Order: sequence, then structure tokens, then C-alpha cells
Amino acid sequence: MSSDPYLYDDDPAPLHTGTPRPARALILAVIGGTVAVAVGMAVGLPLVKGSPEEQAREVTGVFLAALAQDDVETAYGLLCQEERTRVAPQALPTEYAPGGAGEVTGTIADQVGGAPVQRVEVTWSDGSTSVLTVVSEQGARVCGTSAG
Repeated sequence: MSSDPYLYDDDPAPLHTGTPRPARALILAVIGGTVAVAVGMAVGLPLVKGSPEEQAREVTGVFLAALAQDDVETAYGLLCQEERTRVAPQALPTEYAPGGAGEVTGTIADQVGGAPVQRVEVTWSDGSTSVLTVVSEQGARVCGTSAG
């Protein structure tokens, strides 16, 4: 028997036989993939959530439907924080639905204090009109009304 520490007569083979190559390509691919996903999310988000106009129409429609069904809790949850502190839940129907049942008839993009808002035109069952202001506050929220 041999006093050699190896089981076979050959020396152990080196683990890395090739010349080392830099991992620049892999790093660039990971960074490029991350940027592509970020751009895709930014472009795709409006497709999923809808445009500000679509969001304003939808939240106003739900708000009006809740008021028509006397679901004050749902309607109150769709108000912005400023309106929640100003208007009591029991006063919502008289404040926001003076003409009975309402129907969304149009939207207008506007700015208030430098912040973008949507003005949603509503026609009431009694023939009167009003404009609801919709702001983006953790989602679209109704934040005021005025006579049309």
C-alpha cells in the first residue's frame, strides 16, 4: 500500500479549469429585466385600474347607487376625509342627492390647488343637475358637490 493521501494514483483534478469570466452580462440582464418590469407595471397600471375619468365615473356611480338604496355607510366610505369631517352620515342624502336618484352624464378634468380632480356631472330624476368633485385620496373619493 502506498503512503499517498489519494485513493488513486492521479492528483485531484482542479475544480475550475477554464479562465474566469466576468459576470457583467448577468448583472446587466438582471438590471435590464428589473427596468423592463417596472416600465411594464407603469404602463399596465392604468389598463388595470382605468383612467382617472373612468375611476371618477365608477366611484360616482357606486356613490349614487348607495344613496339611492339608502346605504349611507357605503356612500360615507366613498367620501374624502375633508367631507367626512364636514358632513354627518345622516345628512348625506340631503347634501348630495337633493333631486332623488342620480345618473352620471359626463366628466371634466380640472385642477384645484394644483392637484388634479375630476368634475362629474350628475342629472337627477327631478331634472336638476349638479357636479360632484372626485379627488384621488387612496383611491377615487367624492369630495364636494355644487349646483350644475
